[in-house]
Amino acid sequence: MTTGAAERVTGSRAGRSGTALCWAAVAPGAAWAALRLAGLDHGPLVQLLAFTPYVAAGSLLPLVLALALRRRWPAVVAAMVTTALVAVVTPRALPAGQPSAAGPTVRVLTANLLAGAADARALVDLVERHRVDVLTVQEFTPGAAAELDRLGLDRLLPHRHLDPQPGTVGSGLYARFPVDEGGVRRNRGGWGFDQAYGTVTVPGAPPVRVESAHPAAPYAVDQVGHWRTDLAAQPPATPDGPLRILAGDFNATLDHAPLRALLATGYVDAADEVGAGLTGTWGPYDGDPIPPVTIDHVLVDRRIAVRAVAVHRVPGSDHRAVLAELRLPAG
Repeated sequence: MTTGAAERVTGSRAGRSGTALCWAAVAPGAAWAALRLAGLDHGPLVQLLAFTPYVAAGSLLPLVLALALRRRWPAVVAAMVTTALVAVVTPRALPAGQPSAAGPTVRVLTANLLAGAADARALVDLVERHRVDVLTVQEFTPGAAAELDRLGLDRLLPHRHLDPQPGTVGSGLYARFPVDEGGVRRNRGGWGFDQAYGTVTVPGAPPVRVESAHPAAPYAVDQVGHWRTDLAAQPPATPDGPLRILAGDFNATLDHAPLRALLATGYVDAADEVGAGLTGTWGPYDGDPIPPVTIDHVLVDRRIAVRAVAVHRVPGSDHRAVLAELRLPAG
């Protein structure tokens, strides 16, 4: 074989290897995008899809590789994957238009207390510093209830409907304003987390039904069915009826189809509305190498305007508290 022929063979092999490398790099992102767009969150895919924002950012690497190696079709597919993933993720970082609500401002805070281990002083300080009007808590224990009141929460938020329980199933709703028609709804799936609810009467606004949401966690494949059942059982919005707010640990991100289905009934995600929808609320923040994901939410009726959302660390909990400043319609 002549030198030129050998070089052509070597070049052909290198070309095939480069093409194969590009396709191997593009394929995972393409599969991810197809699953996300089709809403196929089943089995172990439920946990994986929570990290879609990170995959969207990483999808640029196969595109750069294909462009650098001048592989046309891998580059085309990589560009389509990046476009699709960025299209579903980027709106969470962009503020949306708000309804012209003319009623009072209400500040809603939600916090998962990690079976009562969260720092009660830090939570009460958040309520006092930010003039919180409504607080929902999950994994709410009798000990946490007593400690919060000892530290002055009963003075700041005197109206409440509480269901403290040992372990992780307890739930609570606190408010600065009167709470009527209170109750507790138990989820059927997994651990059977409770959800305290009540109707909060804010002067100058229509009554608002507020519920502390806590569907089952899809921490294992055999729990995914419970997770799906609990999310499907969340109270839908009533756009032609009373105002509703669901605030809590949903164990789901906006990349999960069941949560998007709940939003489609007439809610908006408060953080998403103001461009803060990519702020992680669960890490966990104890040194484990898991990037933060956004599973704690304040979902509000579309007639309610969202003015601001902030996420706050609560020592002792693996969740961060979510604070939403809302403007209600006039009553």
